[in-house]
Amino acid sequence: MGDTLTENSGGRQSSSLMDSLLGLLRIRVKRGINLAVRDVRSSDPYLVVRMGKQKLKTRVVKKDVNPEWNEDLTLSVTDSNLPIMLTVYDHDTFSMDDKMGDAEFNIKSYIEALKMNLDSDLPSGTIITRVQPSRQNCLAEESCIMWNEGKVIQDLCLRLRNVECGEVEVQLQWIDLPGCKGL
Repeated sequence: MGDTLTENSGGRQSSSLMDSLLGLLRIRVKRGINLAVRDVRSSDPYLVVRMGKQKLKTRVVKKDVNPEWNEDLTLSVTDSNLPIMLTVYDHDTFSMDDKMGDAEFNIKSYIEALKMNLDSDLPSGTIITRVQPSRQNCLAEESCIMWNEGKVIQDLCLRLRNVECGEVEVQLQWIDLPGCKGL
């Protein structure tokens, strides 16, 4: 009898995850620009993305303060109000990895643009909305949320905090999952 309960509660958990899941956010980590030097002349940077309890990281790029990652990291979004934290680290073989700055952004404007259910006849490259840099965000420059080949994307250039220099470029893209709550 106990086995049956376990199976049922297990099934309930997975369905409750789907019930609370809004969809997936694909973060394309493009590149770092003018990152801080943490080794003798360079750094071996990698980037960690956190949202709630989720944590994902890119590969290490050796000896490069302008790394090209071009990696896709995918987060499961259950709460669009949670901020997304990016932290850049310098990989060290024999000691703790050094922090090379961090940035934070929210996806509220992006989610609002997704909820507009835009007409698929829009020309690719149409700007839906613009997000201005402010004291409340880490944007280094204006960020455009655009309609691109049938998808809503947002390009962000984030200025790293708690470090002398450095920016990170990322792009957001939404993935709807069949069977999840959705937006």
